[in-house]
Amino acid sequence: MTGPEIHLDFAPRLALFVPRGPRRTLVTDGVSSLGHVVESAGVPLTEVGALWVDGREVPRAYVPVAGDRVEVRPVTRPQSVPGAPLRFLLDVHLGTLARRLRLLGVDAAYESTDIGDPALASRSASERRVLLSRDRGLLHRRELWAGAFVYSIRPEEQLRDVLDRFRPTLRPWTRCTACNGMLKEATKEEVATQLEGGTEKSYDVFAQCQDCGRAYWKGAHHEQLEAIVENALAEFA
Repeated sequence: MTGPEIHLDFAPRLALFVPRGPRRTLVTDGVSSLGHVVESAGVPLTEVGALWVDGREVPRAYVPVAGDRVEVRPVTRPQSVPGAPLRFLLDVHLGTLARRLRLLGVDAAYESTDIGDPALASRSASERRVLLSRDRGLLHRRELWAGAFVYSIRPEEQLRDVLDRFRPTLRPWTRCTACNGMLKEATKEEVATQLEGGTEKSYDVFAQCQDCGRAYWKGAHHEQLEAIVENALAEFA
């Protein structure tokens, strides 16, 4: 026995999740929700915004009937996330993005080792963090609190995409890029054990992470980091 046949039209942004084409005709079982049907077609619900059926918006719990023409839209930007403050969790493949978010003062936890999908999803839920990943399967996990697919493989595009989607508050130079801890001003004496001879002679302004103790100063790569900060502030502050 076959169920109702419906027609799905996925927005262009979602096309990469449906390799057989953005326009699909599916036979459903007659009892599953529209959200389940869309997800079974390959699109993580983290990426789905409004669902429209024959010109009217419906909830994800809506059960489609024969002949329904469904428009699947992407999430609206900027995307609001329930609760505060906005915090992120990044998987093992997004280390550069995590460091750049921290550079901008965004709370970005990062797993430098592969702890497995169940553990990542559980941490997202327990700490109420938005999980950022390029792993589509991970974003399908039910225990996720919130998540988002990272569309690009280029760190600069990844950063812009996350800032455009969530518009987090930016507080550059306030977080440790190594561990995500908060920075405080430090004297040269407080960080002396981390300084080589040339650094100790050339710099007088330092910061130190309150969690891991790492020292920071305006070293050789500061201009590159400054450019990342200035570009982000110019577009998203």
